Amino acid sequence: MNAAQRMALQYVWLFGATGVSLPFAGLWLRAHGLSGAQIGVVLAAPMLARIVTGPLLAVWADGFRMRRTPIALLGLVMALGYGMAGLADGYAPRAIGWFVGATAMGVLVPLTDVMTLRLSARLGFTFAVPRGTGSAAFVVANIVMGALLLTAPVDSVIVWVVLASVGFAIGAVAILPPEPVADGAPALGRERFRGLGRLLRDPVFLTTIFAVGAVQAAHAFQYGFSAILWKAQGVSEAVTGQLWAFGVVAEIALMWWFEPWRRRAGIGPWSLLMVGSAAAVLRWGVMALAPPLWLLWPLQALHALTFAATFLAGVQLVERLSPPDTHTAAQMLSSVLSAGVLIGLATAVSGPLYDRFGAGGYWAMAALAGAGLLAAIPLRGQLARERGRGER
Repeated sequence: MNAAQRMALQYVWLFGATGVSLPFAGLWLRAHGLSGAQIGVVLAAPMLARIVTGPLLAVWADGFRMRRTPIALLGLVMALGYGMAGLADGYAPRAIGWFVGATAMGVLVPLTDVMTLRLSARLGFTFAVPRGTGSAAFVVANIVMGALLLTAPVDSVIVWVVLASVGFAIGAVAILPPEPVADGAPALGRERFRGLGRLLRDPVFLTTIFAVGAVQAAHAFQYGFSAILWKAQGVSEAVTGQLWAFGVVAEIALMWWFEPWRRRAGIGPWSLLMVGSAAAVLRWGVMALAPPLWLLWPLQALHALTFAATFLAGVQLVERLSPPDTHTAAQMLSSVLSAGVLIGLATAVSGPLYDRFGAGGYWAMAALAGAGLLAAIPLRGQLARERGRGER
């Protein structure tokens, strides 16, 4: 296999796990007697902690000679953490196990993205192609688990996630290319922390990752409670899996076909971010009205814009705004904000919102996406002034 195919296979394992944990974790935790507020805490805790665990693990990962080494180690930790959650009896040990597994999973996404970005720049393949293959695995996981839950016990959710995590850890050792972290010896820990400090003092960088992070975090209510809400509306687990899969099919189409065209056409990531932000405000505003099943399909198709377009814009903007020796730290900081602090807070709030307002909790997500849109508007001029290049 070439490097693009190796990275694609690794994404298959990673998003094969998240394709089950994201839509069905709430159902699994609910089946074990947790309330909406407790589910929110379990899902939010590893996200909120990422403000500490993300930078620390990024600096730790950059201390290795090969990028695949920390990826393999964290894959093993992911499997052990989710395994503990599945075997635990009681709220606290289950929450601890989930925290360990989800913390490792959250760090593995940007670490794998950074490795793919570096390989794609050096070898000339498109980053979105292997990343889109991971999205395809997400679709398969949605559909298969939704079908399984019609007859299989709900613990199938955690069993699937653990097995996918084991596959990811093995794959990291067996198939990932030997891509070095740096051209020479790894930088000392002090130097790596200084790189983080420089990024944290850059207002344009911070505004960018906030804009991206707010739009991504607005997915929190959907991730945690859509399956529960749809089930209450009479939507089966199988159709829930199909709805999630449909959204990710639209995401794959954007990554595999629209993204190469966008680059050829010269449409910059700022425009992509603006479109994704506006689509998020629309999507969550309509979802707050508890729409009928027929309307859920086009709303799920907007996932291509609310998630994929925003994600690709963020990855490209972060790479452009950070020096080469801080790419790992920069992508990790972006992940810490979008998949950590902001989505963690949004998830923690989503539990009480669900308990009190049901689908009305989506209004808070529409407001959060609106904040991201407002933050993104002035970025075009700021990027042009600070980096000497305009963004279309």
